[in-house]
Amino acid sequence: MALQLVDTTLPDFRPAPITDDEAGAMFRAAVNLFRLWELTDEEAAVLLDLPLRTYRRWKAGEIGRIDRDGKARLSNLMGIHKALRLIFREPQRAYGWIGKPNAAFGGRSALDIMLGGELTDLMRVRRYLDAERGGW
Repeated sequence: MALQLVDTTLPDFRPAPITDDEAGAMFRAAVNLFRLWELTDEEAAVLLDLPLRTYRRWKAGEIGRIDRDGKARLSNLMGIHKALRLIFREPQRAYGWIGKPNAAFGGRSALDIMLGGELTDLMRVRRYLDAERGGW
């Protein structure tokens, strides 16, 4: 099957929904990312808006149904990771950036912003990074 270019600037553009298999893969990638970011399980659960017990069960391999909000959170986290890897050549700098104070966030870190717990908090960090790298 050939790839087809899609004009994402059209007003009626809607990306294809994230499948359950894709969401499971993103969850597994996010668990690894949280380790690299040196997050606690409590922090990870806040970012994913999951009860701590559920996060730990899913982290152990028993991933449950991921709803649309959860898929959006995972998508934004993967976008943040991608943007950081494009901005920083050294992976350790990319992983460390998340916890460093940033003038763009009033001296707070991106992690502080994201731990607000709302999907919009993740989106705010992603939009900032996408703008910094010159993408959307």
